[in-house]
Amino acid sequence: MTPLALVSIIVTAAALFGWLSVRVCRLPITIGTMLLTVIASVIMILLGDVFPSLHAGAVRLAGGIQFEDLILHGMLGLLLFAGAFLLDLFYLSQEKLSVGVLSLGGTLLATAAMAAIMHWSLPLFSIPAPWIECLFFGALEMLHRVGVAKNIQAQLAGESLFNDGVGAVLFLSVLAASRGAEPSIGHIAAMLLLKSGGGLLLGIALARVASELMRRVDAYQIEILLTLSLALGGYALGEALHLSAPLEAVAAGLALRRFNMNHEHTEISHESLDRFWRVIDEIQNAILFVLLGFEVLIIPFTRRAFESGIFAILSVIVVRIVVVALMLALVRLLQPGHKSSLFTLSWGGLRGGLSIALALSIPAVQSHTWILATTYLVVVFSIVIQGGTLDLFLKRSTLRHS
Repeated sequence: MTPLALVSIIVTAAALFGWLSVRVCRLPITIGTMLLTVIASVIMILLGDVFPSLHAGAVRLAGGIQFEDLILHGMLGLLLFAGAFLLDLFYLSQEKLSVGVLSLGGTLLATAAMAAIMHWSLPLFSIPAPWIECLFFGALEMLHRVGVAKNIQAQLAGESLFNDGVGAVLFLSVLAASRGAEPSIGHIAAMLLLKSGGGLLLGIALARVASELMRRVDAYQIEILLTLSLALGGYALGEALHLSAPLEAVAAGLALRRFNMNHEHTEISHESLDRFWRVIDEIQNAILFVLLGFEVLIIPFTRRAFESGIFAILSVIVVRIVVVALMLALVRLLQPGHKSSLFTLSWGGLRGGLSIALALSIPAVQSHTWILATTYLVVVFSIVIQGGTLDLFLKRSTLRHS
């Protein structure tokens, strides 16, 4: 199948399932799109004996998607840049302490906790669980954004963006260390600091250059192209320099928004840029969730994988609640009177496509089947169940945020 045909099928599926989500299912586009894609994939698996050619074609389609390259080295830069560029900087500045504590401290603590739980528990399911593989799974504790009240939205969205960057570089640091000598905590910490710091500085520097170029041209088309070059080129440069490309994209988006705020509307087409990146963000998310749904065709599921997946879902929820509670207690200690919502930040912390892409990047020499299957089940539960019920719970909640 040609790349054009593959892209055409994915985009058409995203459009069709998105239409059904809004028109028939009355679900949010991303949640409905993934749910319908998963259902369609499961139906094709069940009909494999009746229509073997249909099932074989679907498997070839899913197998032809280079998920790791497409997400980690393609869509992720645009997704993170769009999320950062569209973030409300006013509320983010007010929540910088909570975002920093939750994204850095929360990610490291959640990684260690999940690694320990899986290491000690997976032997109960007759699954070998060496520490290095459990560290891989622990580092997959990622987040995605949902829309809530302004100050909570800033906490959740800001944490999500930086969590993706910190979690990705932590995972890749463990992966790189595992390919050599036995990884040490000091080695992983040094790689984390170097890659994270370098990625942040690179993103800010490139955003400064892009903002100045945008200010000196009176054409919104060129301004959009400059932001695209920053999102794509900056991410690629971060990868080439072996820095944290996800954090580079987040820093570039935030810094560009901040630098552009110094210029009037006569100098920079703010509305055109915002509209463009909102569309890019929404379209990419729809395509991403279709890709996630197709992955069920090629992930090897077993009874033990389902058992470990259910256990992992419960463990992730408990760990998430405990970690967020501890981090919020620390924030309130440092910043008395700070307002937040333990439920929203815990239940709204959605795992997404980056987790699957990272799981797929584990080399075949590792016995990583359980990681991939378990991660997929956690992601599906997170997006469909947590994402699908969050709005309902929030509407019934008596808690109000200023």
